[in-house]
Amino acid sequence: MPVDILIPFAILTMITVYLIYSRNSFEKKMLQDYEEKYEEWKRHASTEKEKKGCKRLVGLVFEEDLKIEIECLDKNVEDRLERGKFQILKDM
Repeated sequence: MPVDILIPFAILTMITVYLIYSRNSFEKKMLQDYEEKYEEWKRHASTEKEKKGCKRLVGLVFEEDLKIEIECLDKNVEDRLERGKFQILKDM
């Protein structure tokens, strides 16, 4: 092979190796950046849904002679009723 063909071939080979190396390093850097962003997103995005407690029957409300009476079926809620820790729901 003459020297005049060997020099351009060597330059092309060096450019090819450099482009392959720079492409691989760029892909690794991008992958690392996206993994960091994904981890940050997982920290800030909450996947937990608020769990609502189910309603249960603990008492009955009666009206007799314009007087409202509450009959408790569960003795654990009597203290909350006495303290006034309840909410009145309006009829829809």
